[in-house]
Amino acid sequence: MLAGVGDHFSFLREAYFFKDLGDDEVRAIEALCKEDHYDRGQVIFRENAPAERFFIVLDGMVEVWKDYASPSPDLLAVHGQGHLFGEMALIDDLPRSATVVAKTDTKVLYLFRREFDRVLRERPAVALSILRSLSAMVRKSNESFVEDLRRRNEELEQAYRELQVAQDELVRNERLSTLGKMSSMILHDIRNPISILRGYGEMIQLVADDEEKVRQYATSSVREADRLNSLANELLDYSRGEIRLDVRVVPVDHLLTRLAQSIGERLESRGVTLELRNEVTEPMLLDEERMLRVLVNLCDNARKAMSRGDELLVAARICDAELEIIVRDTGEGMTEDVRERVFEPFYSSSPGGGTGLGMLIVKNVVEAHRGRISVESAPAAGTTVTLRLPTKA
Repeated sequence: MLAGVGDHFSFLREAYFFKDLGDDEVRAIEALCKEDHYDRGQVIFRENAPAERFFIVLDGMVEVWKDYASPSPDLLAVHGQGHLFGEMALIDDLPRSATVVAKTDTKVLYLFRREFDRVLRERPAVALSILRSLSAMVRKSNESFVEDLRRRNEELEQAYRELQVAQDELVRNERLSTLGKMSSMILHDIRNPISILRGYGEMIQLVADDEEKVRQYATSSVREADRLNSLANELLDYSRGEIRLDVRVVPVDHLLTRLAQSIGERLESRGVTLELRNEVTEPMLLDEERMLRVLVNLCDNARKAMSRGDELLVAARICDAELEIIVRDTGEGMTEDVRERVFEPFYSSSPGGGTGLGMLIVKNVVEAHRGRISVESAPAAGTTVTLRLPTKA
């Protein structure tokens, strides 16, 4: 509701937009001002509306909102007595960038832009004063922005430090959990070969005069010690998180012969037949010890899944410029769920136990050779593991 024109010279004299003007200029502006009143909650102008006037708060308070009609509006500012709002209407011809609402019952002075433009043309001192005031307002806005940005950066840095502490604690707890799980599995897995070693040692003591028996038990002791060493190497490779290969020229026949020597007796004791097929005549560039461990792990997994009368095939050939090694058993096979988890650390479905690292180490060694591994299996249909390695390093 319009309240007419009053004596607002002293009020305008203190407004920051007009503080550098002479009395005549302020009187000229006063003559153009009109007074208006808005009830609490009343919208003074809306976002995207045409900008025809700018306002000065005489009494009361107004709120400046962005996206006022949306479900999540943002309050940008609150202006009290002596503050201007909508002043950008003085210098551009763009729609309103925000919505202004009366926070309390509010009185304002307002000026139409077209009338103010006429004063600027007729009185250059007014234009200069307005320019200086706008410059000061931009500077203040920049300082406020920088200060707010600095505060937010400090808050982010503090939040980052707290996040790092929480992350370090989480990693520490995860390591402790992993260490506990590893310790449990390691103790379970090394108990058997340690017991066997002790048993062979005691038998050697009992048959010290029987050279043949001593040789037999000593050979078995070395085999169990090799099992312990293989376990230690698996854990070491896992703890390092990476595998550094010692690549050398390796005849595939030699690799398969060592495999038979390492796993043959264990398969025989279970009544499993081992068949080796090698069609590769040229030597390969491989880390022999790690590839041997890969094949031993695969064969030992197959052994645990087979019964007397089952067969285990290890075959090597060149296929599409790759060395292809197939390990196929006629054992109990795996369900789809188990097959999908075979490369997870510490996962083992075998009732015979294990660290749950064997297949993970197999995969890591194969990939360190820039190779690939695939597993096919089904319940009661056996398992086939296929390794494909480049023929050249």
